[in-house]
Amino acid sequence: MAIMPSVRRTRTVRVVTGVALAGALLLSGCGGGEPDSAATTTRKPARPTTTAPQTGERKPAAATVAVDDMKFSPAEVTVEVGDTVTWKFDDKVPHSVQGIGDKAMGINSPIFDKGEWSYTFTTPGTYRYLCSLHPEMRGTVTVR
Repeated sequence: MAIMPSVRRTRTVRVVTGVALAGALLLSGCGGGEPDSAATTTRKPARPTTTAPQTGERKPAAATVAVDDMKFSPAEVTVEVGDTVTWKFDDKVPHSVQGIGDKAMGINSPIFDKGEWSYTFTTPGTYRYLCSLHPEMRGTVTVR
């Protein structure tokens, strides 16, 4: 029994559509295990803000980490959700800020010897990072 061309075309369209849908579902499931993006990045310098008295909504604050003399200083920083951490690079050799683990995957600065890079933390947790060129240089940001 021969299959009519219109029936063959309908089956082909269904197969192609099914494969495309399955591929889209697989790709949308790949994300490193976190339900939402943990943070956003910006290359603009963070503007320091002052902490206002607790009269309602808290304004985001900023923390600064110096990157010089082959270290992050301070190596441990604690901030609130929505705060921005700025790394200020000023060393004789280049450095970067690279997150360690799935949760910190978005922390990934360019390589700098001078300049700065900022990251705004939007999810509570502990974020470990290192310099990709000097893995002994390590730091931690705790977000409450």
